[in-house]
Amino acid sequence: MRPLFALLFSCAVLSAAQTSVTLLTPAEHAVVQRQSADSGRVEVNGQAPGDGVGVEIRCDGGSWQPLKTFPVEGKPGTLGFAATLDLSKGLHTLEARAARGDKPLGDPTVVHFGIGEVFVVTGQSNSANHGAVKTKAASDQVFTLTPQGTWQPCTDPQPGASGGGGSILPALGDELQKRLGVPIGFIPCGIGATSVREWLPTGITFPNPPTILSRVRKTADGQWESDGKAYAMLVKRMGSVPAFRAVLWHQGESDANQKDATRTLPGKLYAPYLTQLIQRAQQDSRQSAPWFVAQVSYHGPTDVGSDDIRAAQASLWKAQVALEGPDSDALRGELRDGGGKGVHFSGEGLKAHAHAWAEKLVPWIAAQR
Repeated sequence: MRPLFALLFSCAVLSAAQTSVTLLTPAEHAVVQRQSADSGRVEVNGQAPGDGVGVEIRCDGGSWQPLKTFPVEGKPGTLGFAATLDLSKGLHTLEARAARGDKPLGDPTVVHFGIGEVFVVTGQSNSANHGAVKTKAASDQVFTLTPQGTWQPCTDPQPGASGGGGSILPALGDELQKRLGVPIGFIPCGIGATSVREWLPTGITFPNPPTILSRVRKTADGQWESDGKAYAMLVKRMGSVPAFRAVLWHQGESDANQKDATRTLPGKLYAPYLTQLIQRAQQDSRQSAPWFVAQVSYHGPTDVGSDDIRAAQASLWKAQVALEGPDSDALRGELRDGGGKGVHFSGEGLKAHAHAWAEKLVPWIAAQR
């Protein structure tokens, strides 16, 4: 009896494995950018074993709907399936299962996802994980996309950005979720201490290098250019979702008022370099979403900002190259780390910085409906 039981058990396990359905999209905890005030479109893709097996799906406990299947190239015995769902804003549950005729085979595969607002967050340290206090979103509707393509609850340090400390994203996600009433997703990719020059694609030259040389190189004619790695990463992250609402750009400290004056970037160059970065990244990622550019140049209580860099950042708003982000240079004193002497934000500063971003984003998003 024991060998027969073992054989039957192994056959049952094999049968379950052979009929399991894989959902490729949407991923667990994914946030999909809504297309209108009340709804969004979700692309469903997956795979199932072949040999006469069909696939059916249902959303939010509704009725099961059969899908057409097709052979997957390079995977004999595997069938693919795809569907497009128009869903209301908010959280959803999707189930997919194998079936033969009207008989389900095995347990369904289940994913939870949301229709809401998605943002790419980039720039230098204050867009990344260099804040004094690590936090996590209080809402269960705020998520972060990792570089590996998985989504997770929004908890510091944020995956895909430099640093191991705190960020503004948990507080910003909570405020946006509360005020907009939809799930919030972030795609973080900021790199601490970077100049705008380090974010440029290769081939755009500049006369003087930034303070840190690890991401730039000298050209044959004595100019400098980026190695393109930060740019390639940014474009990849921008292209990692079908759509997002906006890019949030917070950068400028490493171009303003450098100790070695030859490494300071004049505003007359900062503006065209950032313009080229925005336009090239939109083109290469095939994502036309707008960029919000903050006013950023603060180093500490003895260097509270650069009028030249601030004017360059504001010039992009006036030229309609970018939208107006917050003035983070105005966040000083106890809102900065090191007892108010640092360039990064304290715990309270992270909240204040997040609120400043929300004040720019919420009215603009409301006007898009």
